[in-house]
Amino acid sequence: MAATDPLWAPSLSYDQLELRLMDSAMLMANGVAGGSRAGIRAGDPGLAVSLAGTTINVTGGPGAAHRAGQGVYRFQLASTSPGTLTAANASFTRIDLVYVRIWDNSVDSSGLYKADTVYLAGTPSGSPVAPTPGATEIYVPLATITVPSTGGGGTGAATVSSTVRQVTVAPGGILPVTSAADIAITGTYTGQTRYNTTRGTIESWTGSAWVAPGDWVTYTPVWTATVNPSLGNGTLIGKYSLLGKTCHARINFIAGSTTTFGGGEYKYRLPFTAATLVHIELGWSGSALAIRPGLSYHPSIVRVQSQGADCKVIGPLQADGSAGGTWGQNTPFTWANAHQANISVTYEIA
Repeated sequence: MAATDPLWAPSLSYDQLELRLMDSAMLMANGVAGGSRAGIRAGDPGLAVSLAGTTINVTGGPGAAHRAGQGVYRFQLASTSPGTLTAANASFTRIDLVYVRIWDNSVDSSGLYKADTVYLAGTPSGSPVAPTPGATEIYVPLATITVPSTGGGGTGAATVSSTVRQVTVAPGGILPVTSAADIAITGTYTGQTRYNTTRGTIESWTGSAWVAPGDWVTYTPVWTATVNPSLGNGTLIGKYSLLGKTCHARINFIAGSTTTFGGGEYKYRLPFTAATLVHIELGWSGSALAIRPGLSYHPSIVRVQSQGADCKVIGPLQADGSAGGTWGQNTPFTWANAHQANISVTYEIA
């Protein structure tokens, strides 16, 4: 592979493509090697679109566009007007697009090298959508303009939405996401953080999902005993919520007609191994409820020991609570089809 020039080394000269490719390191990645997320700086009120009658106005401001293989095009614009609204359709609503375009003759064969705002009218329709700029265009969307039919008020009732406006941050920055399209985008690395403005919370990418502190996450518990039971067509669901090293876990069980109940003391796998305490017999307690629908309720205590990967449930064997035992095939009753268990515990993870 041919060597390349590092930036700002003495006695070197650089062409525009080299500089744009190196600028890619200044913006957050988009999940493609060498790619960058284009947009307006988060928190920058510039490049705002508004209407004065039928005249489209865009305030000045900086931003960055990106083209695969071409790197980052940084730009800044003074206040400008990309044009006048096209007349409304007599019968159908239309959605128009306003965007910043970079003209680069080496890419689009336009014969131009400049940046400016562009107004692109959409197609009137019963289900209108915003138009898409040409395939060779390098651009950043700023806003859409919904233009109702003449019968719905004409261009005087046109409304501007900045939902399509894309913002960007430096690598490792917390990206605010608002649009459905942005919220649906998967993370590019485990630990990436964003602010979901719809939910009003910070979220981190786990490698498979965006999760906010305190979110409930589904996991599959393992149910064991000396002679292992078999779930069959029963239901066994686990969920946990993690805040730092504090784990709130719950397990819900409903026996099915083909469930078998094994033998010996039951254990239920936790989502994370418990922390180490000063003595192996120390641990954490939670609550549980065994139910024979229409017959009886059996409140019990959940126990998680130091370094434990599982929990056990201890409940009374006598109505007055004078004796207790660990849940098993015949405790706190003889388990059968449709019987239920609900287990909750909060503990420190390792």
